[in-house]
Amino acid sequence: MNIKVNIKQLGKKKNKIAEVPFSLQNTPHTVAELIIESVRVCVGEYNSRVDKGETTVPLSNENINDMSEIGKIAFGINYGEKRTDETKAIENALQSYEDGLYRIFIGENEVGTLSDSINLNENDSVTFIRLTMLTGRMW
Repeated sequence: MNIKVNIKQLGKKKNKIAEVPFSLQNTPHTVAELIIESVRVCVGEYNSRVDKGETTVPLSNENINDMSEIGKIAFGINYGEKRTDETKAIENALQSYEDGLYRIFIGENEVGTLSDSINLNENDSVTFIRLTMLTGRMW
């Protein structure tokens, strides 16, 4: 199943959000299944890059300017070269969702709890929003 995931381009002056094609192996029917399928795809791609030993391309002036706006210029190099454990990544993603660290929207509708059913169709737009805690005292 192919969906489109909205990704915010960091550092862009206009805060551009781009729809990126994302291919899931199985059609998810619950929120938990959507998270699990998404993590499997991302971990698989990451581990594939680690296995290939992909090197990064030099940064262009545009890349450097965009990254300087967010305060960090990085090459995206994985110095540890460790593969990610898919099972641990799935557990972490599910726990993070339960803890309210991110929200998921299909189209403009927020999905509910992990066990809630979803109706995901081909080429639907999915948005994962990470919630950031504000700095300061907790008590």
